[in-house]
Amino acid sequence: MPRPDVERLFQVVEGMAKVRLLVVGDVVLDEYVIGDVERVSPEAPVPVVHVRDETFVLGGAANVARNAVALGGQVDLCAVVGDDEAGDRLAGLVEALGVDASNLVVSKGRPTTRKTRVVARSQQVARLDRELLEPLSDESARRLAGNAQRSIAAADGVIVEDYGKGLLSEGFAAALMQQFRAAGLPVFVDPKGTIAPYRGASLLKPNLREAEALSGVEIRSPETLTFAAARLRRRVGGGDLVVTLGSDGMVLFADGAAGVHVPTVSREVFDVQGAGDTTAAALALALRAGATLFEAAVIANAAAGVVVGKVGTATASTTEVCAMLPRALEAAGPGR
Repeated sequence: MPRPDVERLFQVVEGMAKVRLLVVGDVVLDEYVIGDVERVSPEAPVPVVHVRDETFVLGGAANVARNAVALGGQVDLCAVVGDDEAGDRLAGLVEALGVDASNLVVSKGRPTTRKTRVVARSQQVARLDRELLEPLSDESARRLAGNAQRSIAAADGVIVEDYGKGLLSEGFAAALMQQFRAAGLPVFVDPKGTIAPYRGASLLKPNLREAEALSGVEIRSPETLTFAAARLRRRVGGGDLVVTLGSDGMVLFADGAAGVHVPTVSREVFDVQGAGDTTAAALALALRAGATLFEAAVIANAAAGVVVGKVGTATASTTEVCAMLPRALEAAGPGR
């Protein structure tokens, strides 16, 4: 993984505009109820929030799609929403991105996953979750698989975003992987509770806690991380592995080599919400634009560094990423 120069990274970011990704996974409608707290309720020892504003943004796999669009990529999004107001609102936000919302399957009787965060003085006071974690009905799964199949022809790669909300049950995820492998598409997987269905994936992107849970290895040192990584890569057939470390960047495992730590830019963090989605989108776009894994990691660190400096579920533009790249490259060190 030789160290690139910054001009090479700029070329990759520019090339991401030519990449079309198919994003499949659990979508979420993120609602932010924003207000002020000046007193405690007389009814219970809880703050009274005087609401000033209410905003809705895309979350889950829809936020990965949103980030990919912000980074210049083209996107098809295949997911399931409920036959409810939240589903209509989510579809409208998808359309506003310039992404075709007709690939969203409306499942009657299944609520749209919705997370409501109550925020006062930039602090989260409470979070309310509305969701159903059961697997999709046979009808919804059939329709979603059909939408994915129709999107494959135009795709340069696939991002599978498993948030554990029921869409990617083991059987259905395995069936989708069969479709993608038959088409010869590289698949980038952000896993949650299992990796069993994702054999043949080009890349797995768990965070450290997920890598520990998925591998069954207690990770307490670089050596145990390497052992866990080898186990995960064997289980998916040898694909690359990126383990994200939050403010410490990420560690790359590829081609049987020892892990390569790619530190990230140290900066003031306002909100880590959605940074993993930014990383997933940036990695996939950069790799399909011809980047090496190390180059893609530097670009993803730059994009995530932009996002954590903003409040709420945010995105990074190509202009912002390019401005951050010199610092991200310097922080990343010499490569291997």
